[in-house]
Amino acid sequence: MYNVDLHMHTVASTHAYSTVHDYIAAAVRKKLKLIAITDHGPEMVDAPHAFHFSNMRILPRVVDGVGILRGIEANIKAGGETDCSDKMRAALDVVIAGFHKQVFAPADIVTHTDVLIAVIASGKVHIISHPGNPEYPIDIPAVVEAAKACNVALEVNNASFVHSRKGSEGNCRKIIAAVRDSGGTLSLGTDAHSAFAVGDFSACLPLLQEADFPAERILNASPWRVLEFLERHGGERIAEIDALLKLDNVASGQTE
Repeated sequence: MYNVDLHMHTVASTHAYSTVHDYIAAAVRKKLKLIAITDHGPEMVDAPHAFHFSNMRILPRVVDGVGILRGIEANIKAGGETDCSDKMRAALDVVIAGFHKQVFAPADIVTHTDVLIAVIASGKVHIISHPGNPEYPIDIPAVVEAAKACNVALEVNNASFVHSRKGSEGNCRKIIAAVRDSGGTLSLGTDAHSAFAVGDFSACLPLLQEADFPAERILNASPWRVLEFLERHGGERIAEIDALLKLDNVASGQTE
């Protein structure tokens, strides 16, 4: 149903276990059309150096029919900053940002909410990762309102229901319903730390179906939707991926 995965980690984040090549091969098998490589920002304890992100320009845009976006899962810091510098950001297509206790220790609901809204309002982030994390309670209506106003997507993170951040379901249900009612946008992320998990949103789907969330406001429902979303944030049209999608549409008899 969803042929885009926007959140995954390679061996550059050393607590993950697959290479870019592994992810591409798995994406081909699973018939994904677009993936984003989003290793942890450099202030995570075992993250790659900032050079890793500024050098992602060497990656091809398309391999074996899969489009590749250059990205990061940045760490949110105090004051609404992240560890994705302007130099790094200039080399990337997509910036995800999230709370990680190795960089930002859990505090209280007011602190989390204020910092998260500042990150959203900065204009430097496209997606907020795992906002339903129970270790970081937030004022959900306030965050959802800010995200809608700034055209920032909130993530439903498959790993939060399987391996990490146990107890996220209740918050995620509330976030999904609030985003539905606000007219905002969701992003699905596997948060894969091995290629075996890429493209698997099976734990997210029941919550989306339960909320009757409109598919047209889920980024992953179409590669075109992701590219248009990034362009609305000031990104340039990625010619190679654009050409790939047009060829796919011609082959399938579809239009944009």
